[in-house]
Amino acid sequence: MKLLDDRGRLFGKVSILDVGAALTILAVVIGIFFIPGTGGSVAQVGATTKPVEIDAVVRGLSVLNPETVMGEMRASRSVNLVVRNQPYGSVEIKSLRPLSRDVLVPQPDGTVKAMADPRSDIFSTDMLITLGGKATLTPNGPVLGNSKMKIGTPIELEGKTYNFNASVIDVRILE
Repeated sequence: MKLLDDRGRLFGKVSILDVGAALTILAVVIGIFFIPGTGGSVAQVGATTKPVEIDAVVRGLSVLNPETVMGEMRASRSVNLVVRNQPYGSVEIKSLRPLSRDVLVPQPDGTVKAMADPRSDIFSTDMLITLGGKATLTPNGPVLGNSKMKIGTPIELEGKTYNFNASVIDVRILE
């Protein structure tokens, strides 16, 4: 009996193309499931998780009644956090305070004094929000979900009746 017949079959039973396809599929399955790779998520098994506080500043939020929005945020005590278009989940609102808008005014003696801005827009507000959550500590800093939390990171805060952007100005790792 010949190894290959005139139709390209092994021992006259199985096509050599079918054997090649089966070996390719087997190699792919072994490569995916049995050979470990260097990939994986940012949060590795065994990494430490610690509580963090994140200060975020909101500048120029256009809102008709800022006290209503801040009251809703204080009442809910939590907000949904989105970092770089990746939803993280709910984080605790530790503190929330409105920021006054000041303008620098030169004084006759040459000094400069910060005074309340008389031109302030009644439909625009600024606020400082302190958020609390649990972050995975990596050598590159704290990670919420799969996003590194660093000063300057833009975040999105979402609640029942609001959705606005803020910028991280401080990250503290608590013990």
